[in-house]
Amino acid sequence: MQEIYETAKDLMKGYCRVCKECNGNACVGEVPGMGGLGTASSFKANINALKRINFNMRLVHDVLEPDTMVSVLGKELSIPVLAAPIGGVSFNMGGGISEEAYIKSIIFGCREKGIIGCTGDGVPDFIHETGLSVIKEADGHGIPFVKPWADQELFEKLDKVKESGADIMGMDIDAAGLITLKKMGRPVSPKTVEKLGQIVKSVSAKFILKGVMTIDDALFAVDAGADAIVVSNHGGRVLDFTPGAATVLSDICDAVKGKITILADGGVRTGGDVLKLLALGADAVMIGRPFSVAAVGGLQEGVELYIDKIRTELEQAMVLTGVSKACDVSRTILHGF
Repeated sequence: MQEIYETAKDLMKGYCRVCKECNGNACVGEVPGMGGLGTASSFKANINALKRINFNMRLVHDVLEPDTMVSVLGKELSIPVLAAPIGGVSFNMGGGISEEAYIKSIIFGCREKGIIGCTGDGVPDFIHETGLSVIKEADGHGIPFVKPWADQELFEKLDKVKESGADIMGMDIDAAGLITLKKMGRPVSPKTVEKLGQIVKSVSAKFILKGVMTIDDALFAVDAGADAIVVSNHGGRVLDFTPGAATVLSDICDAVKGKITILADGGVRTGGDVLKLLALGADAVMIGRPFSVAAVGGLQEGVELYIDKIRTELEQAMVLTGVSKACDVSRTILHGF
């Protein structure tokens, strides 16, 4: 991985420093880019929320080879991880590789390792269109996300999602405040429960609502008929001074667990971080920036090596906490919970 990180550091110069610890300190306010909005408080909150959680180390047990497989939205995942939707290689990652090369690395690298990659949306249109094209090439293996556009653009994109063959799709509703898109004549906006229900009913795919940070919004997602939520503050890139995702996750899980699939992202850097979010109640975890660095620095091979790294770390953390199955993680493995 070190060679991949060095290559990424060169290709992403001016957009991402590929720090030894990706914590938001060196890239404050660098949006576009890979940083956090404003003071980067929300980016840092994701990292710090996970850092505050400690494990209860247990070694008197019979867990030798833990089972890392989970089932999410009807898909069997070899580890409880998905590559989060990130787009805009040219203005967020430096343009060292093309949008198509980046998306292919994510989608096909994840498929090769038995997990699923997601694709993003934005302006210009080739971000979304390239993602859908690659997912179609991968026989529908991928999860496209769309932004909460105004009706005409939104429903046009939903029709395009159908053509890709994807049977799961998502909306990153946490992009609803991106004023830059409105200034470009491409407005995004929050959605009412009724509007969300209309959107969910209009698609044939299972529907993920990304950007849920409160119990109320989680309950609204259930009411609207969504199949899954992602507890996420958009990587700290849309609103300064939000709590970290791990801070609010357990309360949200207590409110809607069993009613809807729960995914979480924000600050996940290791397999241990994955296990922490599972223990708090998530069914699986999304990872963003580290996948981007791996893809830019090593293309599909980089993505596959990063997945191997996460898998090894997850297995080690499971053994050291006595967890036999990733699909059944107790909150008792966390100290103080």
